[in-house]
Amino acid sequence: MNRVPATLAALLLAAAAAVVPASPAAAADIPCPKPKVAKPTGIPPRPVPPADDPVNSAVGGDALATHGLVIPAGAKQPPAVTATTWIVADLDTGEVLGACGPHVYQTPASVQKTLLAATVMDKLDPNQTITAVRSDLDIEVNSSAVGIVVGGKYKVSTLWLGLLLNSGNDAANALARTAAGGGSDGVAKTVAAMNAEAQRLGAFQTHAVTPSGLDGKGQFTSAYDLALIARKDFANADFRKYVLTRTAQMPAQPQVKQKGFQIQNENKLIYNYPGAMGGKTGFTTVARHSYVGGAQRNGRRLVVTLLGAEAHPLRGWQQGAALLDWGFAQPADSSVGKLVTPEDVAARNAATTEAKTESTGAAKAAAPAVHSPGPGATTVMAAGLVALVLAGTPLLLLLTQRRRRGPRAAVARSVRRG
Repeated sequence: MNRVPATLAALLLAAAAAVVPASPAAAADIPCPKPKVAKPTGIPPRPVPPADDPVNSAVGGDALATHGLVIPAGAKQPPAVTATTWIVADLDTGEVLGACGPHVYQTPASVQKTLLAATVMDKLDPNQTITAVRSDLDIEVNSSAVGIVVGGKYKVSTLWLGLLLNSGNDAANALARTAAGGGSDGVAKTVAAMNAEAQRLGAFQTHAVTPSGLDGKGQFTSAYDLALIARKDFANADFRKYVLTRTAQMPAQPQVKQKGFQIQNENKLIYNYPGAMGGKTGFTTVARHSYVGGAQRNGRRLVVTLLGAEAHPLRGWQQGAALLDWGFAQPADSSVGKLVTPEDVAARNAATTEAKTESTGAAKAAAPAVHSPGPGATTVMAAGLVALVLAGTPLLLLLTQRRRRGPRAAVARSVRRG
C-alpha cells in the first residue's frame, strides 16, 4: 500500500501555515485540426455536462488535461476530422500517442455497448439460450434493432453478434437482463454493474444510464474512458472474434413464424483497413457519430476512439482510419500520457482511504483549538487545510503519474503549453 511520506506530510503542514500562492494561469488550449465544412442544421442541443474535475481531467498525465490538441513535440499535425474529441493509444503499452480533448465529457451513443461487453461478456456462457421477453424490445422507436422477437430463442453468442455487428438495442436489453439473472430489474442491475466496472477501470467520466447507449439523462463518457474500456475488450478473444465477423445469421423462429435472416457488420473498417481488428460504431441525433476501432501493424496494436463527429466529409470509421494512420506513423516510444490500469486505480483508492484516515485523526487532534481565543482559529484553519491536502495528495500523485519519466514527459508538456 502506498503511504504519504513523512517528509511530504511535514512540508504540507508547513505550507498550511503560509499564504497559499495563486495558481499560475492555465495554458491556452491548442485548437484541434478541423475540416472547413458547414455544421449541419437542426441538431438537438447537447446535454449540459458535469463541471470539469481537475483531478479526473489529468488522469493518465497532466498533458491530457486540455480541451484542445496534445501531441508529442515535433510530431506531424494529425488529420483534420469533424470529431469533437478523440484519442489514439497503444493497446499493449498503454501509451497515449495523441489526443484532442481526451477528458471532455461527451454523449456516447452505441459505443457504450463496448462497456456492456467489458462488464458482462465474461460472465455469460456464449452457448446459453435466451428466450426474448417483451421488455427486451422496450427501445426508442426507429432506433437500431437486430430484430429479436418475443418468445424467440437465441444463443448468447448470437445476441453478441446482433449487438456488435448490427448495433441491436434489443440485443443489449436481452443481454443486460440475462447477465443480472433475467428478472424485471435485470437491466437496471447490469447498468449499475457497468458503472462500477467503469470506475474499476479508471473511466471516471463515464456514467451509463442505458446498456445500449440510447440517450439518457446524465449519460456521459470521454474519449480517454472509451480507450480504457476498449483495452479490456480487445484483450477478450470472444470480443475480437465477434467484431471481426463480417456476416452472421439470425435463426428462424418457427413458433412465431419468423424466418431466419442475415446481418452484416456495420463497421466498414474491417473491410477497408489492413490490419483492422474491429470496433464499434455509434450514432444518435444528440450524440452525433461516435467510433471505437483497433488495428495492428508491424507488431503494434493501436486503438482510436472519437466522439461528436459528423459523417461529412468522412464517416466515423474513416476518421478513425485516418487517425490510426497518423498513430502508426509515430515512433514506438511516442507518448503524451498513459492509459491507467485497474491496478493503478486500486492503489489510488487504497492510498486515498489511508490519507483520509490519517487526516481525520489530525483534524480531531486540532479540534480543541476552536475554543481558544486569538490564534486558535488559525490553528483550526491550518489543520483543515492539511487534512484536505493530505486526502487529495495520493489521488493526484497516483492518477497523474507517468509510468516512464524523462525527456518525453517534458516534451509533452511543452506541446501542451504551446
